[in-house]
Amino acid sequence: MNEQQDVLMNSQTARTSELRTEYLTLPEGVRLDLGIAEALSLSRSAAQKLLEAGQVTVNNVPRKANYKVRSGDQVTVGIVEQRLPPAEPQELPLDIVYEDDDLLVVNKAAGMVVHPAPGAWSGTLVNALLFHVQNLSGINGVLRPGIVHRIDRDTSGLLVVAKNDGAHQGLSAQLRDHHIERRYLAIVHGVIDEPGGTVDAPIGRDPAERKRMAVRPNGGKSARTHYQVLERFAAATYISARLETGRTHQIRVHLAYLKHPVLGDPVYGPKKNPYDLPGQLLHATQLDFTHPRTGQALTFTAPLPEVFLQTLSYCRAT
Repeated sequence: MNEQQDVLMNSQTARTSELRTEYLTLPEGVRLDLGIAEALSLSRSAAQKLLEAGQVTVNNVPRKANYKVRSGDQVTVGIVEQRLPPAEPQELPLDIVYEDDDLLVVNKAAGMVVHPAPGAWSGTLVNALLFHVQNLSGINGVLRPGIVHRIDRDTSGLLVVAKNDGAHQGLSAQLRDHHIERRYLAIVHGVIDEPGGTVDAPIGRDPAERKRMAVRPNGGKSARTHYQVLERFAAATYISARLETGRTHQIRVHLAYLKHPVLGDPVYGPKKNPYDLPGQLLHATQLDFTHPRTGQALTFTAPLPEVFLQTLSYCRAT
């Protein structure tokens, strides 16, 4: 343990928190504070506070916020995180599509958060899973047990959940190598003229609003979404979309980038909600992967929720 870590670990904060160390390779020429903020999804001021506290080194040497990163620099960031209690089991509605000794596939309802986080410490999918399963993979810690991938609160549809670490590692490898296929259905604003296409546009944190994501040609992570028009209406389009990568809010950001945001999207859509929807009409309808133990190819589908069907009927009638 170095002197900086020793000070942190003996402070009052450290006695109720834990130190997480991040090793970063940042783009050459970027300001150190901006590079850290982008890499760790922090605000610029939060990154600057880490630098001021001496929790950042470049090649084991403390640097100032305006330091320009050089080729080969190894940036080390020590982050003190609050130690949180594990998620608690809760008896909540849970739509299980498939279950065996290694994994579950669930059809998450719109409005349910996947795992506990600030603003939603209970009532999440994880709370419901712990009541049903009790034992889940521990790879992602006490607040995200079993969670291999996520979908947004107001997005409905399919998720695969790991019951043990072996299954989690196998599924995560498939996700990393793009061997898990995830198909979505959505209704978007406006009429898309072409039959389909691919959006290949990097995504990163919106520099103007840190809670949003945005297409970032410089500094974003590669993101690719394939889409196909299923039906056109007077002022909307029904589409399917397939994720090749899995960035935060990817489909929503890419469709907004095309000027066709998802109906009801409160973050990336227009302020006026013409259909009075409770959230975005985005549904994870199909999930294909290989069973991590047996090697069997598995395909699961989930029907559209009622609000989606009602909106389709309305669009077809107008």
